[in-house]
Amino acid sequence: MAGLASTRDAVDLYWLPLGAGDHVVKRFGRIYETVIATREHRGACDLYHAALEVYLDGDRYVIESAPVWDRTEPDRGVIVEGPVGLVWLGRSKWFRYEVRRWRNGIIPDAAQAVDSPRRVSTDRSQAQRIFDLAPSFPPCTWGRDEQRTGDMWNSNSLIAWLLALSGHDLEPIRPPVRGRAPGWYAGIIAAERGPAPRPVTVGISS
Repeated sequence: MAGLASTRDAVDLYWLPLGAGDHVVKRFGRIYETVIATREHRGACDLYHAALEVYLDGDRYVIESAPVWDRTEPDRGVIVEGPVGLVWLGRSKWFRYEVRRWRNGIIPDAAQAVDSPRRVSTDRSQAQRIFDLAPSFPPCTWGRDEQRTGDMWNSNSLIAWLLALSGHDLEPIRPPVRGRAPGWYAGIIAAERGPAPRPVTVGISS
């Protein structure tokens, strides 16, 4: 898999429909969005999960966050792990997520991405900054708001956090039309507070 016509250094953003290829996740996502939309007195939106492809010095890396159990490749570039739902549940692989910085990796649902990939940068320093920052992503509990940002922590928080801290302008970056990316603003707000002081890493590979 590859994104747009590659330059030596670039950053591409993918918007993936939540639950693409997983009917259970898709169904619960729709239920969640219906509840939130009703509470906020608006129409329901399509939900999206973001991922990045980073081209750096001729190599390509996929950076995203996903459940620990959804891939089995031993060399998938895991650099951070965190719990899902509740901290104590994270003792089980069924309730842990991982951040991957996967050299020549894959985005499983890339074929179903909408209005993607979007090239957000061709600046080497920004691509390098994303690569360097990824292991320092705060491993907060997925689906919770432990940082009191007003938004849940999830895979979109990772992408927004990386783009913001690496100097990208997030103002023009939006999900596809009629779409929403829960967790995005949590990442932006966390980035405004600065990177985590120490990385939490598990099974690092490039």
